[in-house]
Amino acid sequence: MSALDDKINEHFAGYAVRKDLVKTVKGNAIVPSYVLEYLLGQYCATDDEASIATGIETVKEILRKHYVHRNQSGLIQSEIKERGRYKVIDRVYVSLNEKTDAYEAVFENLSIKKVAIDSGTIKAHPKLLVTGVWCISDVSYEFAEQSGVSPWTVDTLKPIQVAGVDFDIYTEARGKFTTDEWIDVLMQSIGLNPDEFGKRGKLLQLMRLIPFVERNYNLIELGPKGTGKSHVYSEFSPHGQLISGGEVSVPKLFVNNSNGKIGLVGYWDVVAFDEFAGRTKKPQKALVDIMKNYMANKSFSRGVSTMGAEASFAFVGNTAHNVPYMLKNSDLFEELPAEFHDSAFIDRIHAYLPGWEIEVIRSELFSEGYGLIVDYLAEILRHLRNDDLSLVYQEAGFKLGSQISTRDRDAINKTMSGFLKLLFPDGGASETEIEELLSLAIESRKRVKDQLKRIDSTYPATDFHFVRPSGDQCSITTLEEDEYPKFYYKNLASEDDGEDVDVIETDHSSTGTATPDGSDKADGAVDAVKALPREGHIVVKENRRGITFEKLFGPWLKGASKIVITDPYIRMFHQARNMMDLMEMIIRQKAPEDLVSVELITAPNDGDMARQREFLDAIVTACEAAGVEFSWSYDGSGTAHARHIVTDTGWKVSLDRGLDIFQHFPAGDAFNLANRFQEHRAVKQFEVTYLRV
Repeated sequence: MSALDDKINEHFAGYAVRKDLVKTVKGNAIVPSYVLEYLLGQYCATDDEASIATGIETVKEILRKHYVHRNQSGLIQSEIKERGRYKVIDRVYVSLNEKTDAYEAVFENLSIKKVAIDSGTIKAHPKLLVTGVWCISDVSYEFAEQSGVSPWTVDTLKPIQVAGVDFDIYTEARGKFTTDEWIDVLMQSIGLNPDEFGKRGKLLQLMRLIPFVERNYNLIELGPKGTGKSHVYSEFSPHGQLISGGEVSVPKLFVNNSNGKIGLVGYWDVVAFDEFAGRTKKPQKALVDIMKNYMANKSFSRGVSTMGAEASFAFVGNTAHNVPYMLKNSDLFEELPAEFHDSAFIDRIHAYLPGWEIEVIRSELFSEGYGLIVDYLAEILRHLRNDDLSLVYQEAGFKLGSQISTRDRDAINKTMSGFLKLLFPDGGASETEIEELLSLAIESRKRVKDQLKRIDSTYPATDFHFVRPSGDQCSITTLEEDEYPKFYYKNLASEDDGEDVDVIETDHSSTGTATPDGSDKADGAVDAVKALPREGHIVVKENRRGITFEKLFGPWLKGASKIVITDPYIRMFHQARNMMDLMEMIIRQKAPEDLVSVELITAPNDGDMARQREFLDAIVTACEAAGVEFSWSYDGSGTAHARHIVTDTGWKVSLDRGLDIFQHFPAGDAFNLANRFQEHRAVKQFEVTYLRV
């Protein structure tokens, strides 16, 4: 167990479970993770291996005996008949039979209908009337001679969810963790390995939880297939409902006028629309209109009366093209059905989560550590829906730019409130932490507004920025804006595609930053390919792609015959590989007849110096035949903490992360583009300073 696992078990005793156990006990039971974790929480909420082993067997036995497989429904029905009563785990629906004035349950997997259930159970669990709820139930069988009377009866029924939580204990325990630790706790709680994600990647994953913690929040996530977009909404919480975007209707979602029965928005905290994208889909115009009104006003009407509800909407779907294609030819909402590809609908979306930044799910992304039982966390998040932390950033001295409209402000405020509830339920966020979250909240709304302007030219251009407590102004850009400025700012009505340049954009967290192209402008565009090398400073955001050593270093190293690299962290395989990539770049840009000397000063890997030496000596051998004399040595003084490159042509390139700028990628997969091309790798956030010496 890691130190974080120990800490989770210490402060959340009885509410933590090892996440890999879900796979261990699931077998072929087709049930959500929160059902399995509910059972694991009853028997395996401990770090004692013997108790865990016993608990796993108990949970497996419960599932074996009581979980109903569809193909075994007849066998279980027979079991109930012979015993007279039997406990089952199944998804249960309930409806009112007006002819008999009685409630009747349907057990989905057990394949039995018209099961008598008392009104007291329905009053305690009204969601049973709206859609299926996973329950542990005692079902009885007693045959009656009377015609039309069902022999099935529900004796007891308990929805599978935590009965209650103590919020004060939760917030007290939260205070025992640092912010970074707490983010990792939440990541492990939703089943993901935090070590495989950067800070921005973690926050994007956690943004999927905001609809659970924020009332009437509208989130959209469009991106490639296989990134787990719908997983949280189907597996995480018993308070969320995932439905297919093509299967929803006005009566099902809002209200049935024939009987006055309220739909999903009246009973669920989150209604998620799966497979929402698809230009060939034809949703009902009435549905689109009522959704617009609900998303804007938190109320709906079908001509009878106006009703209010608190359900948040999450729209998830796949994109057919990559980001530059969409920006060049259409917009980032291009895959929405025509009825939803409408400015009035899109303007009601509070945040656009960029699904193209989320990695395709791989086995190593799943957590094997401890996390909070998801049902326990879901109850906490539901409790937090009552709070409003949207103005905390203003109380800390931050102000939004004056051009930002009321609707944009509301969207940013709700995203901020959601993030603060997730990360700081007990308060205490620092100024730096608030700024980081505020930047992401603004970016998520800016992505919506910028695309609206492409769709509808009547929308004005908006300067999305905020003012720090110090009075400094901070302009915000989206990541794709930095990556593809040629297409992002393109006017689709114009035939002018703009100049064909390849740029690296700096982070806009500070203004007036000098750049290598000699400018002193806020956007800090660096034409690292075409421009002559000049002094300057760049900040590159996490998750950027298109960054290569050739763009970062090529113009500044070209023509040098002596290059000295100081980087104490050329130790592990991936770091040595980065070193080799830099050497390849130097080899490609030098003339075949020229000799270049490259010296590396690094620090020993105390964990495995022999392997480190093996890597570095292999680089020496590889470079010999190409006219590059590569040598390396350990820093004898032990003071080589700074990372930089110095050339005999008078340049010094300072690197806050050294060469280790790329996020983890499958280096052993020969068919993965990130393995073959640097420009397909996502980067960590880093800074580079170019100086004349």
